Amino acid sequence: MEPQRKIRIGDLLVQNRIISHDQLINALSEQKKTGRKLGRTLIDLNYISETDLLNFLSRQLQIPFLDIAQYKRKPEVCKELPENLARRFRVMLLESNPHDILLAMADPTDLMGLDEISRVLKKRIRQAVVRESDLLTAIDQAYRRTEEISNLAEQLSDELSEHNFDFNNLLSNVEISDAPVVKLLQSIFEDAVQTSASDIHIEPDEKVLRIRQRIDGVLNEQVLDSINIAPALVVRLKLMCGLNISEKRLPQDGRFSIRIKNKNLDVRLSTLPIQNGESIVMRILDQSKGLLDLELLGMPAELLTRFKAHIRNPHGLILVTGPTGSGKTTTLYAALSAVNFPQTKIITAEDPVEYSLPRVNQAQINEKIGLSFASVLRSALRQDPDVILVGEIRDRETAEIAVRASITGHLVFSTLHTNGAVETATRLLDMGIEGYILASSLKVIVAQRLVRKICDRCAETVAIKEDQTIWLEQSFGLRASEIAFKKGAGCQHCNHIGYRGRVGVYELLEMRHETLDALRRNDSAGFIAAARATPGFKTFTEQALELVKQGATTLHEVMRISEV
Repeated sequence: MEPQRKIRIGDLLVQNRIISHDQLINALSEQKKTGRKLGRTLIDLNYISETDLLNFLSRQLQIPFLDIAQYKRKPEVCKELPENLARRFRVMLLESNPHDILLAMADPTDLMGLDEISRVLKKRIRQAVVRESDLLTAIDQAYRRTEEISNLAEQLSDELSEHNFDFNNLLSNVEISDAPVVKLLQSIFEDAVQTSASDIHIEPDEKVLRIRQRIDGVLNEQVLDSINIAPALVVRLKLMCGLNISEKRLPQDGRFSIRIKNKNLDVRLSTLPIQNGESIVMRILDQSKGLLDLELLGMPAELLTRFKAHIRNPHGLILVTGPTGSGKTTTLYAALSAVNFPQTKIITAEDPVEYSLPRVNQAQINEKIGLSFASVLRSALRQDPDVILVGEIRDRETAEIAVRASITGHLVFSTLHTNGAVETATRLLDMGIEGYILASSLKVIVAQRLVRKICDRCAETVAIKEDQTIWLEQSFGLRASEIAFKKGAGCQHCNHIGYRGRVGVYELLEMRHETLDALRRNDSAGFIAAARATPGFKTFTEQALELVKQGATTLHEVMRISEV
């Protein structure tokens, strides 16, 4: 099919009584102010849905309306069209043969785009219309930086082998922004942003360099043959953090901020001397996302109501527990945001401070100069606080100060690294905290884990294995035949993983007469028994199985967090 002639979308929509004449006049007026295309303006004004508009264009132009998220694309075909043209005209190349091409377009009436692409590719164009949001996601996925990272790594490796220069002198000159090492790091960060990675690992091996990204809690690896570029990457990253580039024998920690793809990223960096050089791990914090609201954490409604009731108390100790990367900080920041009012003085002691909170006095722990959790907490109590957040209870001294602060009229939030809510209080007893004091302060314990969510674009019903069926029936009395188990088949939307995003599962343990009585007796075994018998208490596994029944996650994820 040849490129379509220009059509007047507004007039056709009015003629077909899809929008009114007045709505068209208003949209044209708004279009003059914003400069956006008429179709997008009509959608933004809620005069027509995107799906209805695209179906209308499909009928009028006699071209197919495709779901590009489900379309099985070939990366090598997509990249025949230069990325700058794909992004400029909001198009993607789906099919290519010696005679013609299939082009996905958000606006199939864009004659300028069609003319330019026809000129560049010199082929007849067949069109398909697609949703703009899905197209932009597909473009990000199609033009991922993995190939660019490999090419830049090879370029840098060749340059290093040809020229014997001092990296420290080269890379300390920030004006050399076109140095291959800088371009390589930029590509690494752009790829991490496109895949929503939470961490980047740069690990020199004996003969290769591994760059791994943690996406939805799971590492994805890219292997580069150019091992000799590792020192250059380490030096540049150390300079960005202001670290000592000559110190290669001791671990170092730092942080820096960068702007990638219109996003402000705060990067925490850790170095570790290993056998083949220095390992770098960078935690990426997207400051542009903002903080989660408690309502968006994914807590079940009943559990959320109970938790919100406790954070409104004027005093007491609230503990959030879980392993590293389980979302404890997100939960605590959401809780602080819920009690952050002009009349409330909030002080935090954190290591490190991950996100800046308005109206909150956040103190950064620095053990090297003696600024520990305990010392900051003592000083914080002299600052007339109403609410205190202790980033982590690591020792008896910090635990004692936190517990006593909660008894003397302060609401105290803190974290512990424990396997579950039930074990948390006994951990404090093991630290040496007197049970009768703990019983006077502890109000509620929230333990959490994160499970991956099934990609909603490629979810399909599957059968489970026999051993999983037995586990369900024997451990929980559930009949597998009564549950529609799902998994993600893998598609472009989820990078063929089958999962996209994560959701929290929680244990919430409220202190009752039986549990508090066991604490007063320093009776760990009695506390555990009483906690498990608490009305309304559900384990991680029971919460996660509810998500399986809803088709939100897989049984494999449930068994993973259940350690079976």
